[in-house]
Amino acid sequence: MMNDQPTAAPNAAPSERSAETRGRILDAALSEFAAHGLAGARTERIATAASVNKALLYYYFESKEKLYLAALEMIAVRIRDSTMAVFLRESSPGERVLRSALNHFDRIVGQQEFQSLMQQEMIRLHKGESGVMPLLVKKVFEPTLIMYRSMVREGITSGELIEADWMQIQLATIGANVFYFLSAPIWRLVTGDDPLTVQSLAARRKAVVEFLGQALFKDRQHGAALAAKVFADTPMPLIERDRLKFGRNV
Repeated sequence: MMNDQPTAAPNAAPSERSAETRGRILDAALSEFAAHGLAGARTERIATAASVNKALLYYYFESKEKLYLAALEMIAVRIRDSTMAVFLRESSPGERVLRSALNHFDRIVGQQEFQSLMQQEMIRLHKGESGVMPLLVKKVFEPTLIMYRSMVREGITSGELIEADWMQIQLATIGANVFYFLSAPIWRLVTGDDPLTVQSLAARRKAVVEFLGQALFKDRQHGAALAAKVFADTPMPLIERDRLKFGRNV
């Protein structure tokens, strides 16, 4: 029988139990919306996955639309905070650029729900439908873009990075990651190899950092050394093979 009570510790304060229940609902909702979209998601499945009844679900979020917004905002803030942590790291601008590229690659691999929701919202945006992209821009993209621009310009001014348009540098780093995953079906057809195996992903993330170490730095020896350092102290995230949707459901 479904439990409509929080599963926090028996002696936890009511506010702690409430927060734990809300968190379980949001996690369940995130998976449901990522898999089925806003229109196809079912609150019954969300309630079951969160071990609550539908009444409690609506008590916390009032409607499916508000639950979708809350779930997307939750994951967007996580992404923003992870990205900002790289930008604020105590290291040279060039090293932070390399780390941000690797962080983005690993995020695509490890945050499949966010990638799925982003694809859905981009489709809605292109159709001219009202979506939540303005929220994502305000919560995630605007602050991270401002920080990225400042970081690159700092690296150029210091003489560490080549003189180039900051946005082109971003497109050459983050854009290359996105293209790799989106074009996975084509690579599979052309080469006969699967670009989404653990081995292929490990090789690609290494190649990403090594290439940027050569391409973006005035002193290539310095760039290569930083690339080796960044790669060595950034382990590849655990990959759940069945959750890698790029190139499979597109």
